[in-house]
Amino acid sequence: MKVSIVIPSYNEMRTLPAVLERLGEVPLDKEVLVVDDGSSDGSREWLERAIDEKRFPFELRLIKHPENRGKGGALITGFNAAAGAAVIVQDADLEYDPVQIPEVVRPIAEGRADAVFGSRMLSGKAATYSLLYLAGNKFLSFLVSLLFGVRMTDSYTCYKAFRAAELRRLALSSRGFEIEAELSCKTAFLGLRFMEVPIAYSPRSRKEGKKINFRDAVKGVLKILGLRLSLRRRDLGG
Repeated sequence: MKVSIVIPSYNEMRTLPAVLERLGEVPLDKEVLVVDDGSSDGSREWLERAIDEKRFPFELRLIKHPENRGKGGALITGFNAAAGAAVIVQDADLEYDPVQIPEVVRPIAEGRADAVFGSRMLSGKAATYSLLYLAGNKFLSFLVSLLFGVRMTDSYTCYKAFRAAELRRLALSSRGFEIEAELSCKTAFLGLRFMEVPIAYSPRSRKEGKKINFRDAVKGVLKILGLRLSLRRRDLGG
């Protein structure tokens, strides 16, 4: 099974090369799609050279946004371009180790799931950026579980994998970090065969990189509530 690994990237030159190096060690039939979301730190130009020089032992594709559209906008672009039978998200930083990807996509490859989330809450190996951040994530996951009738422990995890055909049914529209809430809610709403698997996590500090903040959390809550009120199965091809 070919896996499309979608990486949204905005000014991540400091960590992106290491992420791609680690992906070279992942034993999967794969393509890697980096969606550069208007970077100005040289990472776009570096990627162009890396592709020209065939620097990595896998198919590497670069999609360029002329301006920053947000994480959701970058993911939607990558999802639409993905050619694999399964699709998984990999952030451009090193908070999530790519060597975990095979375990996340395994239930899809084995036909046991349509969607698999890597849960930081289940492993006992995930560091915590801050107690406030942890509480916010737990609340968002609780809200999704309560309103959409699914047990979900980590709705804002990066590692979300989907059978490509099911991912296309979600009709995604979010531009910012609230894409995580939209992916989680619509997975539950459509009744996709859903699983969580434990993953490790090593967070960056806010000084080291971009983090979800209070405003993003509020947007997430509003997105979850709005989807609960507005979703109709016919809207998602269900």
